[in-house]
Amino acid sequence: MTFELTGLEGKVVVVTGAGRMRSIGRQAALAFAKAGCDVVVTGTGRSPDRFPDEEKAAGWRDIESVADEVRALGRRAVPVVMDVAEEAQAQDLIDRTVRELGRIDFLVNNAAAARGEDRVPVSEMDLETWDLVIRVKLRGGFLMSRAFAREMLKHERPGAIVNISSVAGKRMGPNATAYSASNAGLQALSAGMSGELGPHGIRVNTICPGAIDTARMADIPRDRWDQMAANNPMRRTSDGTDIANMAVYLCSDQGNWINGQAINVDGGSMTAH
Repeated sequence: MTFELTGLEGKVVVVTGAGRMRSIGRQAALAFAKAGCDVVVTGTGRSPDRFPDEEKAAGWRDIESVADEVRALGRRAVPVVMDVAEEAQAQDLIDRTVRELGRIDFLVNNAAAARGEDRVPVSEMDLETWDLVIRVKLRGGFLMSRAFAREMLKHERPGAIVNISSVAGKRMGPNATAYSASNAGLQALSAGMSGELGPHGIRVNTICPGAIDTARMADIPRDRWDQMAANNPMRRTSDGTDIANMAVYLCSDQGNWINGQAINVDGGSMTAH
């Protein structure tokens, strides 16, 4: 007799920020599909001229490509272009999910602003950059979680929210203050909501990834990645599958007593709680 995760077959999950070819969002969408879930994938509707060279070479089509991969695994997929930080769009997404797929069970808040101009000291950061980082990660996470919670509470149905944060929200290092603040805030949102929704059978947890080699991190030189891998207790970084696996587990029956946690998935590079 083999051990397997249960409580996932035929369920419906929304994964935000899932359009990039090398991304946590794509890995999460595929992992949930392999576990038996139908998947809604969201993205911002990037123009193809903004795709990195590797996506252009592969003929990548953003969330449409991810949706096709989900369908190839035998599950239904709904790709949606949206802004998670717009209140009406967040609610519309939940409504559309229920309308087209019949239900909603899990939410993975993965969307985040692109790296770049926020990686400066606070004294040099402009307000627009600060607002963008906070808007997508924290405001977006709040709006999506609120819309999801309202739908679940309406039917008194159990489910799970998984917020993708970062160990940066615990380390809070210099020159990444907006990013750190947005991720620390997301962890606080999860913790508070876990107490509110737990009595209704809805779990809320945060995953805090370490070094994930995705397109979002393409500005980091390869020799730096080699150094990060060498310094990690497991002697490697991740491509995001480790994060996806944890997200699936947290939504499974086997993870149904885990609530309100901010779990580091980083190979042991950070051991603080």
